[in-house]
Amino acid sequence: MANEAETTSVVEKVTEIMDPDKASQLIEMGKDLAMTYGIKLIAAIAIFIIGKMVANWLRKLITRVMTKGGVDKIIIGFTSSIAYIAMLAFVVVAALGQLGIQTTSFIAILGAAGLAIGLALQGSLSNFAAGFLMIIFRPFKVGDFIEAAGVAGKVNAIHIFTTTLTTGDNKTIIIPNAKIGNDNIVNYSTQPTRRVDLTIGVAYDADLKQVRDILEDIVSKDERILKDPPHQIAVSELADSSVNFIVRLWVESADYWDVFFDANETVKIRFDEAGIGIPFPQRDVHVYEHQAA
Repeated sequence: MANEAETTSVVEKVTEIMDPDKASQLIEMGKDLAMTYGIKLIAAIAIFIIGKMVANWLRKLITRVMTKGGVDKIIIGFTSSIAYIAMLAFVVVAALGQLGIQTTSFIAILGAAGLAIGLALQGSLSNFAAGFLMIIFRPFKVGDFIEAAGVAGKVNAIHIFTTTLTTGDNKTIIIPNAKIGNDNIVNYSTQPTRRVDLTIGVAYDADLKQVRDILEDIVSKDERILKDPPHQIAVSELADSSVNFIVRLWVESADYWDVFFDANETVKIRFDEAGIGIPFPQRDVHVYEHQAA
């Protein structure tokens, strides 16, 4: 009996579904839904496809224009990517709006998420901002020898977030751009010439004219020392234990350290040959013995 009742129920449902009036109603509802939402769906898809094409075209246009203007490749890539993402986000919001989806809440959520991400990445964003400014204003370039953030080295790479230096003893230092941007930057490679400053002390009983003549002779025989601007040799200080001469020499930037080291060595050799003493700090220690009473 149970099986017969179930069979009867199924038959009734099939008959109900196959009812011509209800079938026509379902068809009409389907047509209405298709007309209402089908056109919106097609329009949303069209907006997304065309918008994506426009975003790609805009990115290529920005890249082409900035490349012709000689802008740095890092800035070109960053700017074109930001423009593409912003345009694509606008297209997605427009497509969702076409479907009838309320985008106000969606935009608010995106804004709140962006704020939270910005606060979480505050340090990274400051590094990014500093790197962006350095690429634009170029206080130094790859290959320059600089001193910044407490270290000195040759610039190997300038990235959006970090700058890589190589020290004189071949160590690699990666510095966050924010530290460089907030500190003094000394660039030793921007000028074609540099001045070598030497301070040389001689004993008080030395013949100052003889000292000057020896220093002038050393300078005149070194072809790396420039004639213009002229060098300077003068007594700079009557110190506690020495008479100090200041020797200022102009050289090509690439010859700075070679001239600095060679000049110091040559001065010592020539002074020794001439019997001119170079004072150095000395301390006399006196020991007294006291016998117990």
